[in-house]
Amino acid sequence: MTNQELKGIHHVTAITSSAEKNYEWFTNVLSLRLVKKTVNQDDIQTYHLFFADDEGNAGTDMTFFDFPNTPKGSKGTNDISRSSFRVPNNHALDYWLKRFDHYDVKHSEIKEQFGVKVIQFEDFDEQQYQLVSDENLEGVAPGKPWKNGPVPEEFGIYGLGPILIRVSNIEHMSTVLENTLNFRKIAKENQYTLFEMGKGGNGGRVIIEESTVLPPARQGYGSVHHVAFRVENRSVLDYWTERISNLGIPNSGYVDRFYFESLYSRMYPGVLFEFATDGPGFIDYQESYDNLGEKLALPPAYEEHREQIEQMVRPIDTVRSTKNFEKEYFGFDEVQ
Repeated sequence: MTNQELKGIHHVTAITSSAEKNYEWFTNVLSLRLVKKTVNQDDIQTYHLFFADDEGNAGTDMTFFDFPNTPKGSKGTNDISRSSFRVPNNHALDYWLKRFDHYDVKHSEIKEQFGVKVIQFEDFDEQQYQLVSDENLEGVAPGKPWKNGPVPEEFGIYGLGPILIRVSNIEHMSTVLENTLNFRKIAKENQYTLFEMGKGGNGGRVIIEESTVLPPARQGYGSVHHVAFRVENRSVLDYWTERISNLGIPNSGYVDRFYFESLYSRMYPGVLFEFATDGPGFIDYQESYDNLGEKLALPPAYEEHREQIEQMVRPIDTVRSTKNFEKEYFGFDEVQ
């Protein structure tokens, strides 16, 4: 792997109809840790919630915008159609079937996708997800399950898996991934094509589905806003800015998001890619490891406007350091 190569999935950002429901669902059902409660830096009246592993490591976080009065999105093509979460092995998937049944989560049975066992499911907004098993799979290293959450660590979600993108022009998207971003085409199954970046494995995969019959998707709550790919640091980010610009592809240029540094580009119609540095991360001068996500965190440039911003966004109680989540085993502590 070269120093400039994309390392894997950094984060996925989606849209929710309710920051409150989103927080409760990710905390209590998926047992992902809220590592940052902040605002959309381009729309400060909108919450931006970051759910991740125990430490908020790059490659583990799914984030959500809560845009006021946004309509529901519609499924279709030329859209990021499904996000994935990694679990340690096939046995963990058996646990999650029990968990999803207990919490009335709509889900599939265990199926296979490019040799990997998966469970597809959705949330209250019909946002599409899947769990993927890391059994016997190497590649991009995972993070660490939230140790204080309700799911036992041996079954817990500890990273992002393959991103599924549905497109009407597979040749165009393949050119973007292979020629511009240096992805590797790995396999094909029916209308699905598997690409890898970096060290590969579940944390470095994108799956492209070709569909020429569906209408274009419409973004709204229940849909994905963008996916971000990992780069090592600012110098690698600058390399990608220069490369993309030299190819004549429109892009945002350098953007400082405080928790990471970014570049945005819409290389394929309807699909927004971000390139984001692994650091600095979510543990900072405002919040220690122990109280991540419990206060409204604002980057320094927005701190002087805190009083105004706090009046714009309704308060949400996200304090968990004073709570004890009992581990929910559903009998699996007795199963070997």
